[in-house]
Amino acid sequence: MTAAPTPAVLADDIASLRAALAQAEARADAAEAEAARAKAMASNTEALIASLKLEIEKLRRELYGTRSERKARLLDQLEFQLEELEATASEDELAAEQAAAKTTAVAAFTRKRPSRQPFPDHLPRERVVVAAPASCPCCGSDKLCKLGETITETLEVIPRQWKVIQTVRERFSCRACETISQPPAPFHTTPRGWAGPNLLATLLFEKFGQHQPLNRQAERFAREGVPLSLSTLADQVGTAAAVLKPLHDLIAVHVLAAERLHGDDTPVPVLAKSKTDTGRLWVYVRDDRPFAGQAPPAALFHYSRDRKGEHPERHLAGFTGWLQADAFAGYNRLYEPDRQPGPIHAALCWAHARRGFFKLADIAANIRRGKDAPPISPLALEAVKRIDALFELERALNGKPAAERLAARQEHGVALVAALENWLRTERARLSRHAPVAKAMDYMLTRWDGFTRFLADGRLCLTNNAAERSLRGIALGRKAWLFCGSDRGGQRAAIMYGLINTAKLNDVDPQAWLADVLARINDMPQTRLRELLPWEWKAIREQTKAA
Repeated sequence: MTAAPTPAVLADDIASLRAALAQAEARADAAEAEAARAKAMASNTEALIASLKLEIEKLRRELYGTRSERKARLLDQLEFQLEELEATASEDELAAEQAAAKTTAVAAFTRKRPSRQPFPDHLPRERVVVAAPASCPCCGSDKLCKLGETITETLEVIPRQWKVIQTVRERFSCRACETISQPPAPFHTTPRGWAGPNLLATLLFEKFGQHQPLNRQAERFAREGVPLSLSTLADQVGTAAAVLKPLHDLIAVHVLAAERLHGDDTPVPVLAKSKTDTGRLWVYVRDDRPFAGQAPPAALFHYSRDRKGEHPERHLAGFTGWLQADAFAGYNRLYEPDRQPGPIHAALCWAHARRGFFKLADIAANIRRGKDAPPISPLALEAVKRIDALFELERALNGKPAAERLAARQEHGVALVAALENWLRTERARLSRHAPVAKAMDYMLTRWDGFTRFLADGRLCLTNNAAERSLRGIALGRKAWLFCGSDRGGQRAAIMYGLINTAKLNDVDPQAWLADVLARINDMPQTRLRELLPWEWKAIREQTKAA
């Protein structure tokens, strides 16, 4: 028989295994840092190429004059492409720095940026002097004499007023021990940042909340006497989006912990080689206010390059409960009984169903169409009136507890829905399948169970309007920004749309909230990051104001 290993041998084996594990982790960290560095270098190269292409096109315009309208649009596209690539390169550079910090074998990658012009002299300067130490931090002596100072200039914007904040850090030497000391440098919102938090919040809110592309913002800044290049602004947007992503992740956890969600999506054009593709922005809204729920409302956005059903499956992988949405077939696998971790139950939107009838009964639209307008459908008009009676009941129940809503629906809503179903089935039996109103009727009758589930649960809403309201800004913005510059740009947009819409849902000024978050997030411990969520931020400010 083989003798059992002695304790000394076991100890040596454990030590060797620990050493091997440490070496493997070090190699993994080094490989990760190398990959992040290579990715950052590739992003930087792409941004440089886009910058050179834009410069060449501008020089051609100067040499040969303004050319066709198509060429003018090409210049706009090049500017937008540069904006997206610059922002992506900044994000990748930050990721490479974080990966390099875990190992000493790989050097951090730093992008070579064009030299930035000094801030205009006509801007007022505000000196914020960091308090000098009362005694020498080395020996404790109070015999300090000033040697000089280091000034860091941060460009900040106050509504319609620009100024440069000079942060002064005075240096002192100790007469007793000759030690030179200086207060530490302040935290910047972004690495090597020159933009203050209010300016960054303005850039982000104007771009994603007010749908103003960066090239238009740069033109406005130049008119106000502060020339800033498009690539410089895009660099800050990309870095700020990376800084804010932890808040997006916290909002995602909060949204997916709900018992009921509103879901919807909208198309977004995406710039592609020699053409424009159609991507999608998906939104999932948690809003318990209609049934007097206490959880704060929030919106979670995702981006995808197409509308395949695999995307909502991935977005809602850990969610179980009710999903209020339209009848999009891509949700079907979510409703399967054997789905893990559990099935999702569908509750369909009556606003979608009503819309099919309303188009055939819109008297005002027919007047605008003139003599070529199709006749108003009496059946569609009757359907709209019957559905509106149900909407009238629901308006009275909005904001009341779920039990009270359920009782009122059982008392009044069940009869209205039953009468509507009988009328729809009777009239549909008399119609040809080619009748225009038949399509609207079939949309409801073939999915009747999904439309009537709100009658058995007071938490459910009659419509999916909560999700549609969150997408309304994107539909308006498409006319201003035309398209996303890349898939990475779509992902950044999803993060920012989620943050801004969540702030709006909680009656928080998105720009003021972003400014305060950007000023504090780098100093905030990870365990207290939830304090920066819009509803927590609002509650803390109200408590402080009351005190």
